[in-house]
Amino acid sequence: MTKSAACRAFRVLAPGRYNGRPAEEHRLSQPPSHTLAELAESFGLRLRGDGNRRIEGIATLANAGNSQLAFLSNSKYGAQLAATAAGAVILREENLADCKVDALVAADPYVAYAKVAALFERLPAAAPGIHPTAVVDSGAKVSASASIGPCCVIGNDAVVEDGVVLGPHCIVGEGCSVGAQSRLVARVTLVTRVMLGKRVLVHPGAVIGSDGFGLAFERDHWVKIPQLGGVRIGDDCEIGANTTIDRGALDDTVLEEDVRLDNQIQIAHNVRIGAHSALAGCSAVAGSARIGRYCMIGGNAGVLGHLELADRVTITAKSLVTHSIREPGEYSSGTPLQENRSWRKSAARFKHLDDFVRRLAALEKDKNDE
Repeated sequence: MTKSAACRAFRVLAPGRYNGRPAEEHRLSQPPSHTLAELAESFGLRLRGDGNRRIEGIATLANAGNSQLAFLSNSKYGAQLAATAAGAVILREENLADCKVDALVAADPYVAYAKVAALFERLPAAAPGIHPTAVVDSGAKVSASASIGPCCVIGNDAVVEDGVVLGPHCIVGEGCSVGAQSRLVARVTLVTRVMLGKRVLVHPGAVIGSDGFGLAFERDHWVKIPQLGGVRIGDDCEIGANTTIDRGALDDTVLEEDVRLDNQIQIAHNVRIGAHSALAGCSAVAGSARIGRYCMIGGNAGVLGHLELADRVTITAKSLVTHSIREPGEYSSGTPLQENRSWRKSAARFKHLDDFVRRLAALEKDKNDE
C-alpha cells in the first residue's frame, strides 16, 4: 500500500505534529476558572454568596481550598460541611443552613457536580490528522477532521467520521464504522462489523466484535458456529476498560443509546441492552439475554442466557439472575457476608436443608392430625 493510499483525505504529517503544529500546542495551557455566578447561570443553580468568587477546581469537602468547589450529596458526609474550607459547596436546600461558605443550591447536587466538574477536566486536545505510523487501508473512508494516533490500523471498508479520536494502537477492523465525535482512548479493537454511534467513548483495552461463544457438540468434539452478525452501539454510550462485547451469531449484539458499561464486563453474542442502562464492573450477560431500558446491574452480577429483564430493573452486586424478570424493582440473590465462624456453621447446615424441610412438614402434619 502506498503512502498516498494510506493517507488519502489527509495531509502527510511530520512526527509529533498535527496539521503542521507541534502537538503540545493543542494541550490546555491554563487551568480553567469560572465565577460562581457563571456556574449558577450555566447550570440553573441558585447562588447564595459572592457571585464574583472565582473557582479553579473541584475537591472533596474535607480537602477543598478556598478556590475550589465541593459538593454534598450523601448525608453521611454532613459533618464535614461545617468545617469545610471550600470556596463554595453544591448542596440541597435543606443543608443550606449548615453551610458557612458560599453555596450553589441544586435539586440533585451529585448531578450538578458532574456537570460542573466537566468544565475542569483537562484533556489534551486531539489535532486532526494521521500519525505517520498509522496504517489506513486504501478502501477505508476517514474524515479529514478525525485524529488518528500512533500505530493505529484502519481496515478495508471501515468508516471514521468527523471529529473522531483514535488513540494509540487502536484497530478499526474491516467493515467497522466509528460515529462522529467518538473517542477510542487507546488499544481499542473493533474486530469486524462493529458500528459505533455518535459521541461513543471507549476506554483502553476494550474489544468489540470478537467471536461469540458459539459451539455445537458432535459425538466427541466441538464444531465452531460461525458468528455472522455484528455489534451496534448507539449514540452517547461508554464502554469501560478491558470490557468485551461479542458480535452476534446471526442477528447483531445491540446496545441502545446512552448505555454505560464499567470495566471488565462481558457481553455475549446477541445480547440487547436497552437505552440508559448501566452495568458495573465484572458483571456478565450471557447470550441472547434482553436487558430493558433504565436498568442497573451491580458489580460481579450475572444474567443467564435467553432471559429478559423489564425496564427499570435493578440487580444488586454479586446476584445471579436465573429467570426472566417481568416487573420493575430491585432484585438480589446470594448470601450476605458473615463473620467466618458463623458462615462455616451456616454452610455446614446447607446440605441438611432438604432433611429439615421434610422433618418440618412431618411435624406440621402430625400437629394437624391431632
